[in-house]
Amino acid sequence: MTGTPTATDHAVIAARADPNTGPPETDEIKELARSGGYTVTGEITQTRTEDPALCLGSGKVDELAQLVSQTESSAVIFDNRLGPYQTFNLGTRLPDGVSVIDRFRLILDIFGQRAQTKTAQLQVELAELRYELPRAEAKVSLAKRDERPGFMGLGEYDDSREQDIKKRISRINEELSQIEADEQQRREQRRESGFDLVALAGYTNAGKSTLLRQLASDLSVDENEDRHPDLDTTAASEDQLFTTLGTTTRRVDMDRRDVLLTDTVGFVSELPHWLVESFKSTLDAVYRADLVLLVVDVSEPIEEIREKLVTCHDTLYERNEAPIVTVLNKIDRLDVSKRERRMDELSALAPNPVTVSALNGNGVEDLLERIDHELPPYERERLILPMTDDTMSLVSWIHDNANVNDVTYGEQVVIDFEARPEIVERSRSRAGTISVTAE
Repeated sequence: MTGTPTATDHAVIAARADPNTGPPETDEIKELARSGGYTVTGEITQTRTEDPALCLGSGKVDELAQLVSQTESSAVIFDNRLGPYQTFNLGTRLPDGVSVIDRFRLILDIFGQRAQTKTAQLQVELAELRYELPRAEAKVSLAKRDERPGFMGLGEYDDSREQDIKKRISRINEELSQIEADEQQRREQRRESGFDLVALAGYTNAGKSTLLRQLASDLSVDENEDRHPDLDTTAASEDQLFTTLGTTTRRVDMDRRDVLLTDTVGFVSELPHWLVESFKSTLDAVYRADLVLLVVDVSEPIEEIREKLVTCHDTLYERNEAPIVTVLNKIDRLDVSKRERRMDELSALAPNPVTVSALNGNGVEDLLERIDHELPPYERERLILPMTDDTMSLVSWIHDNANVNDVTYGEQVVIDFEARPEIVERSRSRAGTISVTAE
């Protein structure tokens, strides 16, 4: 690992794109670098086929080394995935002591800085090990091929590190599988308690955490001691990438429903499959929800929005059976005419979106109505029960877990309510027991 950067760590950005894809875009990698704690001092880009030894062309690497020296930078961050051979070669061409970091190493470092919970820490370690495994395999392979000890002749080689990585990956997978099973049990318990489960999804920095705070602004996790016991810590609302690494769940204030809303780690462009799979435990909160809110930063360039929507749809529809509502966020950054034009431009990918400003709360009421409409419909039930202590206990339970329309008390108790099918079924079962006992 490169370690946590200090406030004085400066980095030069390097990016290469294939000729058929156009010139490299560096906005996201620069934002990632800043999120990782680096100050970006310059950039070098090139449009050409990949050089197997250096990623960039040799002349461009000379330019890169000169820029690093001029800016007194301590790191070079590539917006490309570098192989171990390329990383080594680049290190020999740059000034002494300069770190060579590729896109995925940077993302893993940021994850490591933000991981607070045990689950997040395990997922980060798993991703790091999966990143390191092919490099460990390459070191052994290259050393054996060259018939000299160590990677590029640097020390003794054996396959013990490779085997240690594989064993640790296996152990972490077992731990995460148990965590996933426990989380699934908690989700089912929440549903049995009458909660609808809604998840926020989308690219990082789309405003998911800010929207969570708007939808659940009636609750202060630090001050309200009567919160649901499943609720986690407050989601941060900062304008930087990867503010949320694990999951944060809050209760939403709705008249007819009990809803738990979960914020999760955001998607990032061009994440490899192995990295996404490392965070499967966190993403299960999205895949197993009753409704997914796909949050999009509508102020971004239109082509970037389209690309992100396509990627999100591919990711979500592959494993998610719940309905997906597209939420176009940050409308406060667009004037009325541009807002209408943007809606037309996105109509094919987001035919019936909800527009909001998570920053100032505009459109939040419309979003709450849409959530209510899209969630599984409630069933209506009317129970007639004898006046007993068990009946009063059941009535209290229904008040806690359903939307009660009316209750009348006399020789019999008549309660009219609406709830999730699971709650209706449980109330019928308990009512049957009370009736039999009363007879």
